[in-house]
Amino acid sequence: MNHTPSPHMAEAAKSGAGLLCGLGLGPDRVRSPDSLTHTPSPTGGTPSSSPPLLLSPGLGESGDWESREELRLRELEEARARAAQMEKTMRWWSDCTANWREKWSKVRSERNRARDEVRQLRQRLDTLTKELMGARRERQELASENETLRQEALRLHADQASPSHAPSAPPSSSTPPSSSSQPLVDSKQDRVGEGPGSPEQEPVRDVDTEKPDRQKELELLESVLRSKAEGPDSWDARSASSLRSALSRQDRSRLLWDDIAAMEEDPGKINALQLRLDESQKVLLKEREDKHALSKSIEKLETELNQWKLKYEEQNKTKQEAMKQLNMLKEVHQDELGRMSEDLEDELGARTSMDKKLAELRAEMERLQVENAAEWGRRERLETEKLALERDNKKLRAQTEDLEEQLARKRRQAASALDTDLKTIQTELFERNKELADMRHIHSKVKKQYQDKMAELAHANRRVEQHETEVKKLRLRVEELKKELGQAEDELDEAHNQTRKLQRSLDEQVEQSENLQVQLEHLQSRLRRQKSPGLFGKMRSARFSPENPDGPPSDPDEEEEELHIQIP
Repeated sequence: MNHTPSPHMAEAAKSGAGLLCGLGLGPDRVRSPDSLTHTPSPTGGTPSSSPPLLLSPGLGESGDWESREELRLRELEEARARAAQMEKTMRWWSDCTANWREKWSKVRSERNRARDEVRQLRQRLDTLTKELMGARRERQELASENETLRQEALRLHADQASPSHAPSAPPSSSTPPSSSSQPLVDSKQDRVGEGPGSPEQEPVRDVDTEKPDRQKELELLESVLRSKAEGPDSWDARSASSLRSALSRQDRSRLLWDDIAAMEEDPGKINALQLRLDESQKVLLKEREDKHALSKSIEKLETELNQWKLKYEEQNKTKQEAMKQLNMLKEVHQDELGRMSEDLEDELGARTSMDKKLAELRAEMERLQVENAAEWGRRERLETEKLALERDNKKLRAQTEDLEEQLARKRRQAASALDTDLKTIQTELFERNKELADMRHIHSKVKKQYQDKMAELAHANRRVEQHETEVKKLRLRVEELKKELGQAEDELDEAHNQTRKLQRSLDEQVEQSENLQVQLEHLQSRLRRQKSPGLFGKMRSARFSPENPDGPPSDPDEEEEELHIQIP
């Protein structure tokens, strides 16, 4: 009996192997149905003319082998198609993961770019705030300088206006010194303005007021020279009054009048005074140029102040625009963060669902592996039973051949003696052979039915493979096919039981033939016993008859030979 494994189980094992290969598992963890070597059953013929008594369903015809090869090739193609489909699905999953990675990399790059832009805007805002603070400080400094310059200008104007309100001396003598004291005060103030302690007071002096001051100084010097010619007494009085007024106001005028008094004492110093006058004129020219330069610097500072005001306003505008852009960027960044968080949640949900599907597939594959291992164990047991049955068949064939040879030999020996009995026995044997032929015909019908069932099973397996994507339907179909396979195996068991019954009947016939052979021997012995008294009587009568008294005596060996010749 050839127990072939279920093609559905083989296809399920191949599909499981394809799924495992698609999931990244090694193919060595799943055993293929072609891994076991099918031991071909011997098909040697018997020397007798009768066909063998037992025929395995997997033996004999090349058509079964070709159909089996076609089934295997079809299963292999379907397994390859399934593996290609799983590879396509895994490639699709890998493409999806690559697209998600690209999206996440783009999002991360955009996030980093936004962070860099925000950082640059913050740095720019810090620099603008620092520049704004510096501009505010410069503005305050310029405002304080402007205030100090205004105060100095007001003070100078007040100082210029104060000599006109001072108390007057005698009309004849006090007018020249009073007139000469103002240019001295102005020159002193100019000298004081030239000092290092008051650099801010120089730009306030007006250039137009320099001409009458210098004219007054020249008039003062001329009056000094004239008074030198008039007399020393009046010069002393005028010089003393002018020195007192000058000392009360300016130190420089006091020094100048001291020099003038010294020159009055020494008439030889008039030339030196003239030289000093020239030097003072040169100094006045230089001071005029300095005043002009200072006025230009004041204008420049005012223009720069206006420019700084404009820059400050522009910085305020840019600051407001930067704050608006920063708020917009913050809103955009918050929107992007919300969208990214939603995408992340969606991806996490998809990943969890994919993990659940993978876990279910792995559990299903483990279950299929367990079922496959059980099927392979059952197949190995069936293979061992098949080998044992084939050995039994060989033994039975040898025994039947021996029995047939013995029967033929005994038939040849007993053919001459018991024709009638042999004919009856032959008729019985013919009937038995006819029954055996009928049983073989029935067995062939059962075999065809089994092949039909196997074809139906293969068709059902193909239908199951076509609908293999639905695992629950696959389970139900597998259970149905298992039930059908059990029924087919039950039918096969019934057929085998019938063959065993035939074998038993054959054994009974062999026993009957042996009994008949024993009966034949008994009949031969009885015939010998029945025929032996008549022969002996004839021989005795012939030997001891009075007709032939002189005849030779008979030999008992010859008599036995004649007896054997008479008995066929």
